[in-house]
Amino acid sequence: MSRTTIAAAAITAIALAAAAVWTIGAVTAPGPDVPTMTVRAAPFRVRVTAEGNLAAVNATPLGAPIKPQMPFTLAWIVEDGSVVAEGDVIARFDAAQLEKDRDDGLSDRRISDHRIGAAETGREVGVDKLDRDVEVSERELEVAREFQSTDSIVYSKMEIVESEIDAELAETRADHARDAQDIQDRLSGAEIELLSIERRKAAIRVEQAEEGLAALEVRSPHAGLVMLERDWQGNPVRVGDTVWPGEPLAKIPDLGEMQAEVFVLEADAGDLEPGLRATVWLEADPATSHPASLKSIDPMAGRRNRRVPVQYFRTVLALEQTDTATMKPGARVHAEITIADLESAITVPKQAVCSLEGKSVVYRWRRSGFEPAVVELGPAALGRVVVLSGLEDGDQMALRDPTAADEGGDEGDRPAGPVVPGGAS
Repeated sequence: MSRTTIAAAAITAIALAAAAVWTIGAVTAPGPDVPTMTVRAAPFRVRVTAEGNLAAVNATPLGAPIKPQMPFTLAWIVEDGSVVAEGDVIARFDAAQLEKDRDDGLSDRRISDHRIGAAETGREVGVDKLDRDVEVSERELEVAREFQSTDSIVYSKMEIVESEIDAELAETRADHARDAQDIQDRLSGAEIELLSIERRKAAIRVEQAEEGLAALEVRSPHAGLVMLERDWQGNPVRVGDTVWPGEPLAKIPDLGEMQAEVFVLEADAGDLEPGLRATVWLEADPATSHPASLKSIDPMAGRRNRRVPVQYFRTVLALEQTDTATMKPGARVHAEITIADLESAITVPKQAVCSLEGKSVVYRWRRSGFEPAVVELGPAALGRVVVLSGLEDGDQMALRDPTAADEGGDEGDRPAGPVVPGGAS
């Protein structure tokens, strides 16, 4: 073999060894079965839309009286949106039930007074009668003891026994009279105490009714605009409604500072957090935008309408400035909440992000094949996720895990999709 042939063979062997070393840690391209894409930096913006109403940041609540603890029937209430002055009547309740309770209580109290008087009179009469019985019994006992036959020389044995029996009987009658007097006194006292309790109950009933009658009018603590409370169907409180003690009836908002209460679909609220920028438009003035920020979001989703199973998160947007000329409580608004706003970002489909040894990776194409590149993920939306680091503009990457083609043998045994990390579904 010539020197030229030997040198050529050596160069070929060195090239093959270098190629083998280069492919360590990389996956050979599986061919046309692995779709690829070239990543490009582009603007990335995610906004969530929502609708709702304006509400005052501060408002004075007006509710039904707390006492007495009984339901009230609404007899009259001002119209929603009425302007009132300090001291004006906001609502008035039906007095029929309270007046009946007061009259019944007064009647019960009078009856109790008569029964107590009769019981006390009966007690006095009974005590006097028993006093006389005790006095007679004690006198009989004294006579029986004084004239008791005890001398066996003068009296026969039968007379002595009869005299002893008479003395014992007189003593028993005296004890019985004293016991009857004590029992009658205690029974009369208990009866009078029970009647006194009934009287106190009647007096309390009268007091509660009179207290309720004095609280049948709800007055405005200061001047302002009255907004009636609404139920889950959006209906305001109306005449004839039954309300419970302390139940809200209306509120007088402070028109100097407003906020927007909007409802975000449950599916769109995953990335919402306080501090995000937002923009609000009034339906009455859609051409003017009002900057705002996300103030709070309810911890749990709920339905806006019980008949519709769609759930929303109630979200409060703080307006940077309140225009008192156009912003009124209850005005309908729509808003956009900005979750992400990047002028230049590399985004990839979520299914292209895989998990390798607990890290998020994408498979980037190199001359020798696909190799995993650890990436740092950012915000996501509409099936795409931002890659903050790990890829560069112009890189070519696999749209699925290329190693999945080698794990199952033929095409029918391949996994259905890539292994996706926990933040990129």
